[in-house]
Amino acid sequence: QVQLVESGGGLVQPGGSLRLSCAASGFTLDYYAIGWFRQAPGKEREGISCISNMYGSTSYADSVKGRFTTSRDNAKNTVYLQMDNLKPEDTAVYFCAAQHGMYSSCRLFIDTYDYWGQGTQVTVSS
Repeated sequence: QVQLVESGGGLVQPGGSLRLSCAASGFTLDYYAIGWFRQAPGKEREGISCISNMYGSTSYADSVKGRFTTSRDNAKNTVYLQMDNLKPEDTAVYFCAAQHGMYSSCRLFIDTYDYWGQGTQVTVSS
């Protein structure tokens, strides 16, 4: 069974950090680019970061650039999103998604991703 499972969400104070994990089962992430998306209440889902599978190239939305870092460990079949200097506006449900193919770079077009996780809640509040 193909599955992506996010973990690592929670409640954190402004300025704090969290690391999200996206673990794949039923398929190997070697053949997929991975994207991170988030959806806040009442807002559309937005792409925030992605990582390619050929060279590990990354891309970030302006809203998280310099604060979030995406990495992948293919041996563990897991992708990570390190989130630092979190702000209240980062509060959302965070999703990872997998895009099948071999990619030297990645893009955050929602409709191009094949598999999605169930999401993990991140709340930034004092």
